[in-house]
Amino acid sequence: MGKGGALSESVIKNIVLSYSYVAIWIFLSFTVIVYNKYILDKKMYNWPFPISLTMIHMSFCSTLAFLIIKVFKFVEPVKMTRETYLRSVVPIGALYALSLWLSNSAYIYLSVSFIQMLKALMPVAVYSIGVLFKKEGFKSDTMMNMLSISFGVAIAAYGEARFDVWGVILQLGAVAFEATRLVLIQILLGDKGIKLNPITSLYYVAPCCLAFLFIPWIYVEFPVLRDTSSFHLDYAVFGANSFCAFALNLAVFLLVGKTSALTMNVAGVVKDWLLIAFSWSVIKDTVTPINLFGYGIAFLGVAYYNHAKLQALKAKEEEKKKVQQADEESGRLLEEREGDGEGKKNESGN
Repeated sequence: MGKGGALSESVIKNIVLSYSYVAIWIFLSFTVIVYNKYILDKKMYNWPFPISLTMIHMSFCSTLAFLIIKVFKFVEPVKMTRETYLRSVVPIGALYALSLWLSNSAYIYLSVSFIQMLKALMPVAVYSIGVLFKKEGFKSDTMMNMLSISFGVAIAAYGEARFDVWGVILQLGAVAFEATRLVLIQILLGDKGIKLNPITSLYYVAPCCLAFLFIPWIYVEFPVLRDTSSFHLDYAVFGANSFCAFALNLAVFLLVGKTSALTMNVAGVVKDWLLIAFSWSVIKDTVTPINLFGYGIAFLGVAYYNHAKLQALKAKEEEKKKVQQADEESGRLLEEREGDGEGKKNESGN
């Protein structure tokens, strides 16, 4: 087969691999969300202890991350001082603990479909907090887009059949803490040149997150667990759930590493629609036309936001290429001038 054929095979292979990574991430993300809902919902498995569930996940992920980095040495640890850990990782761990606690708690009160609709507010929260911390510049057109997303989510909330105020407060709180965490990762780690992949992130952040969760657990869930038989866990159910949560982090590592973070955002939109369809058809959650209309508006806003980010990324890459080409051209001209200078010296010497 000729060179063109080999190139075509290579391109096809890359496309197939990229779609495979996307499919694996969607499947695992979908599985973890539905699995958590199954465990926490009082009408299903009926184990409504979101802090305990999150602590089980963090314990499992911390242990596996330690084995991967320290024992098997599949992944190199990041060089980090004690001061950096305390000032940068600890605040991120605290926000992660709050985000996971509140988001898992929301599954007790809200349907899977409605939670995905509320999660459409994530770009709004990230942009707003980015502007607040001066990591994003305020742009009127971007803010108008954020308002359109918020308007769509508000319509979806208005049409929700199982609207629960406390559940909405929990989910919005989770979105706010997660958005703050993402911005602080940029400020506290990114600006210092520290890059954590999902495995190293779990290695450093999960134990810290576990420690923060222990404080509310002692006062909120431990007394109830102690007075009931809920301490006796089904290891098959919780072991599989924890493994799925860890596998999801590996899938994020593969997806972002082999494609891009933007690909994951786009795949996330597909996953949300699949979850809404699953919630309606299998779990039998009520999804109203007003729900779908409102989420449709929010979806268009999120799609436009992702498109704008892609265009900005392309423009940045083009600018880098132009600067690089200009530097190369300047270097070539300088070499030519130096060569001409040497030639004239040799002529005058003769």
